Amino acid sequence: MEDINKLSIFIRNAKQNTYSSDGESEEIILDDCSKELNYKEGNLNYRDRYFGFNPFSGEEIVWKNDKAIWSMNYYGLITASIIPVKEVYGFLKKTLQKVNKDNPFRGPEYFKEGDIEYSNKTEGNIKKFIGVETISYKGKKIYHLHYHGGTIKTS
Repeated sequence: MEDINKLSIFIRNAKQNTYSSDGESEEIILDDCSKELNYKEGNLNYRDRYFGFNPFSGEEIVWKNDKAIWSMNYYGLITASIIPVKEVYGFLKKTLQKVNKDNPFRGPEYFKEGDIEYSNKTEGNIKKFIGVETISYKGKKIYHLHYHGGTIKTS
């Protein structure tokens, strides 16, 4: 894709308008038991499809004019049950609303609210990246997610 900045902005918009907004109330449950969220702007389409709840695994894809141009895979889970699962995922959704266009993969580098902290470490850029996000409660890690992806070149 010629315009990486446009792609970054689109991915940020897609994420802010799917899982991290109304998220699960807007998802489609498919025959294979996966859940899917979709977003569209002009000739760009975004799909986030995932399996499971805790742990969970998924894939995000962006198409331009019906050709895949970007993807991200992820796997995450809650590792400690100190606070309710709904509270962990509620905090995660709030954090993911803060995704920025420079690193539109997950949330910001750091976010804290009360005793809950979010950290996101990314290597690379939108063309090729890898990262891990964590959530801690009172200093104890309770959640982590690994992700990777980048641009796709089709013929």
